[in-house]
Amino acid sequence: MRVDKWLWAVRIFKTRSLSSTSCKSGTVKIGDRRAKPSSEVKPGDVLHVKKDGVHRTLKAIALLEKRVGAKLVADYMEDLTPQEEWDRVKQARQESTRGQGFGRPTKRDRREMNKFFG
Repeated sequence: MRVDKWLWAVRIFKTRSLSSTSCKSGTVKIGDRRAKPSSEVKPGDVLHVKKDGVHRTLKAIALLEKRVGAKLVADYMEDLTPQEEWDRVKQARQESTRGQGFGRPTKRDRREMNKFFG
């Protein structure tokens, strides 16, 4: 099965075109090699996906042809992302939150946020 289609079907990406674009930009790896959108994924493969500042590690358990509901994703994918990664992202989001009454972010603030999350 194509890796872009599998990532879309297990709800890592909202659309298949976003999944394909992510593969083309090099943020998806199967094992240690970069994955093209047409790369084949097999049960047991470990995928590394960088999305929204989070480095996720996923293991393909089974293949599927159609997109499944969120409750069924666990039957097809195992999330091996370490807890430290989730804690790092959570802390970074709390630090980047602006307090009430500070108004809109300045251009400098926006650049710093994009540098961190991009």
